[in-house]
Amino acid sequence: MSQFPPNVTRDPSPYSNLRPHRGTLILVFGILGLVMCFAFGVAAWIMGSSDLREMNAGSMDPSGREMTNAGKILGIISVCLQGLGLLIAIAVFAMGIIGAAAAAGSHP
Repeated sequence: MSQFPPNVTRDPSPYSNLRPHRGTLILVFGILGLVMCFAFGVAAWIMGSSDLREMNAGSMDPSGREMTNAGKILGIISVCLQGLGLLIAIAVFAMGIIGAAAAAGSHP
């Protein structure tokens, strides 16, 4: 007789036949988008949108919905802040060009 108990089969998880979520990865990308690099924010936004769409369709494990949504929102914020920074940089550069041209034109 074996000293080990017989194999006990457990009921599989209700989400075992679905694709696993990538909520943690999307959340990390969203944070990195804010802190380091614009590209991570874009990736978090795109991946978060597609994963949420799949979760709503029922083909992906919905247990990571909160992390996925948070990562997507951080990605959106990252992209918006980077865009705002770019617009400010362009405006400052244009003002410098205009100021330099005005200063050069005012001297005889």
